[in-house]
Amino acid sequence: MYDFLTTYSTQLGKTIAIIVILVLLQFILKQAAHKVGKRTEINITRTRLMFKYINILILLIAFFLFSFAWGMDLGDLSLIFSSTFAVIGVALFAIWSILSNITSGIIMFFSFPYRIGDKIKIHDKDMPIEAVIEDIRAFHLHLRTDDGELTTYPNNLILQKAVTLVQKDVYLDEGKDSL
Repeated sequence: MYDFLTTYSTQLGKTIAIIVILVLLQFILKQAAHKVGKRTEINITRTRLMFKYINILILLIAFFLFSFAWGMDLGDLSLIFSSTFAVIGVALFAIWSILSNITSGIIMFFSFPYRIGDKIKIHDKDMPIEAVIEDIRAFHLHLRTDDGELTTYPNNLILQKAVTLVQKDVYLDEGKDSL
């Protein structure tokens, strides 16, 4: 054990420093996402989704930094990443629509002007929709029409279409009527 500690003391020191820095970075990013979610009154489930994305980002950064700390050459690392990204690139091309919806979900977390409970009208020439936002997920919105029909609408399309706010927070207004 002593031989291991003396032989790899530099790498162990770098590893500990990387862990401390990444834990702090993760804490800061999660606090920022939480503050944005709280300030803009975003549903906690959407904020937790951002936490998952932050965790994935931290894991990717950790892999990259640990590789350097333990002596992997830049050439070796570039070979691994280029091979991985080639495979991922082919796979992502096949599922670009899903990634587009996830990216749109992230954008909507920070700048979507409508909230759960708002009644909106989507101006789509092929299929106009007027419905209440029931939930905002990673891939799509759940919209409930006046007929009670549940419609899922992709996040990437909601950012491409014109949307009008018909009524703010329908659920609160319904609760007032029942009192």
